[in-house]
Amino acid sequence: MENAEQLLTAKLESSPIIAAVRTQDALTRACQTDIGTVFILHASLSDIAALTKEAKAVGKCVFIHADLVEGLSADAAAVRYLRKTTDADGLISTRSGVIRAAKECGFLTVQRFFIVDSQALEAVERTVSQTHPDCIELMPGILPTVIARLHTQLSMPVIAGGLVETKEQVIALLSAGINGISTGKEELWSL
Repeated sequence: MENAEQLLTAKLESSPIIAAVRTQDALTRACQTDIGTVFILHASLSDIAALTKEAKAVGKCVFIHADLVEGLSADAAAVRYLRKTTDADGLISTRSGVIRAAKECGFLTVQRFFIVDSQALEAVERTVSQTHPDCIELMPGILPTVIARLHTQLSMPVIAGGLVETKEQVIALLSAGINGISTGKEELWSL
């Protein structure tokens, strides 16, 4: 049986575009595409299980942004709740404590970093060495040279997200060695 990390790697290799969804309608449309992975970036406590189930039913690899579930605090208790009540493959978070708790619960983890300056860039390596996420997401995703630099320094899949809006940006990021690209731009989901 394929483990979750192999599942993510296989999904990114076959379909590097990730559907980043914020609404039920966007999730439904993503489920009708060949996209392999879905990032649920907004949900409420009352609908997160159903959203996850919908995407899993059509074979998607599903990640929930744990920091953005309305009605939950981004903490270890929330992680345990999501493990108990959803079929998600993994969690996304900017918080190191959430990443650690998610790994302990058996989730795949994507730690999201916002690269706003060189200090933030240096903090990525330091944080990753402490949290050991399965994957990192660097934002904004339109910085292929910075992302390529980190991709060569770290031994894990790298996802670019944020402000990726054109096919040319997707091509530049994939050329820089990015493993996946999360985007809410539906016209890019079919590339």
